[in-house]
Amino acid sequence: MNTDIKNDVRHLTVDEIRKCCIEIEGEPEDEKTKLIIIEEEFRQGIDTIKELGPSATFYGSARLKEDHPDFIKVTSLARRIGKELNYAILSGGGGGMMEAANKGAKEAGVESVGLTIKLPKEQHTNPYVTKEIPFHFFFARQVSMSYTTEVCIFCTGGFGTFYELFEMLTLQQTGKIGKIPVILYGTEYWGPINDLIKKLLVEKYNTVNEKELELYTITDSEDEVIEIIKKSKMRNGEDSLI
Repeated sequence: MNTDIKNDVRHLTVDEIRKCCIEIEGEPEDEKTKLIIIEEEFRQGIDTIKELGPSATFYGSARLKEDHPDFIKVTSLARRIGKELNYAILSGGGGGMMEAANKGAKEAGVESVGLTIKLPKEQHTNPYVTKEIPFHFFFARQVSMSYTTEVCIFCTGGFGTFYELFEMLTLQQTGKIGKIPVILYGTEYWGPINDLIKKLLVEKYNTVNEKELELYTITDSEDEVIEIIKKSKMRNGEDSLI
């Protein structure tokens, strides 16, 4: 356990990044300025995460409350990963499953990182984040969340979680990213989705082959998740992109 973890939420906000880039390059409508804003979001996110060393990234809905059984399960898993492996825990920094993961990290005494996104509603930074990295662009945030992580853990979620999951699977399917364990945590939630993939994509339309189902593991077992992480290649802050 790292007893030196302190709250460290001071990074440039998305508004500060935008203001600085506009002052240097010109008006916000200028395409070059927009590209520089995007570049700065990537730089701040990736540079910060690379300094953390080994990490586990959690994805999931912001809408589940603290008394939901899945919230409690995710908190427990994140706490074990933090305590037993001394990994930093990354999430989108919001409520629900993200808050559960950050809560487990805080209880384990490891770095609890929130890669937050500026949205018109729903998103707020949960109180368990010790390091916040703000984003305006979803794609910059998504790349940063998976750039150096040892494992991606997908919990109960909605459209956003599916977007993040299928992007990660596509990157691995096409060889555009190094092998990263992808855990679908919760058989009650992910089992029916897996059945749909098998029946529709594999058997009926053959748009996914059966071998590609091995890109992910569905489980309820904390022990299995810990063992998968232990057996996977250690990136230790090095990028996983090809």
